[in-house]
Parts: sequence; C-alpha cells; structure tokens
Amino acid sequence: MFKTTFLCRPDTMDTMRFRMSTLPTTEVTEVTEQETGLAAGRDFEAEVIVYNCDCHTYQQVIDLFCRHIPGMTSSKAFELAWRIDHHGNAQVYQGTRKSAETIGKKLAAGGLRVAVH
Repeated sequence: MFKTTFLCRPDTMDTMRFRMSTLPTTEVTEVTEQETGLAAGRDFEAEVIVYNCDCHTYQQVIDLFCRHIPGMTSSKAFELAWRIDHHGNAQVYQGTRKSAETIGKKLAAGGLRVAVH
C-alpha cells in the first residue's frame, strides 16, 4: 500500500494551495444512517469503536471499513479515518451485538485497535 507524506517548504505552500484548489469537484450525496449502520440515539445493542494506532495509512483503514462494514462508502470511511486520526477514536458501526462482534473481529484481524461496547 502507498503511504502519502507531504513535506512542504514555506515557498511551495502557495503552489500547493493552487494545485489543491484546481482539483476537480465531485457531487456530494447524502449517506443515510441505515446505509452505514450508524444511527442517532441509543436504539442499538452494540457499537464498534476504532482507536488510532498510527500504524495504518488512510487507504488501509478505508479499505478495511469498506470491506467489512455493511453499506460503508469510501467517503464515509475517509471521514471516519480522519476522525480517528485527529480525535483518537471513532464509532464506526452500531447494530446488533452479533453483527458488531463480527465486524469488530474482522477489523481487528486487519490490524486495527477495536472495542465492541
């Protein structure tokens, strides 16, 4: 897998801003709670929490989420990976205890630090 690292000198920052601002835009579609297994409130049996371990790339985490969490999209997986990276953890799934445990085991087998509550 690729690991992306950006090292910028101060004199290249304006160039980078320009390049980033010229990236193509994509249409944003709403992802519903049902599609991702993430629901508001506490009407579920269990949740899967993934913790930051600083040993996986975003792409590795996104790939694991998309493969093992029902209805996960790459954009939602990126959001969750960013939240884990910047806040230390994120709730990635809510549902039945059995489903949460299965998903937790699959993510842990991929090397992620996981807890099922």
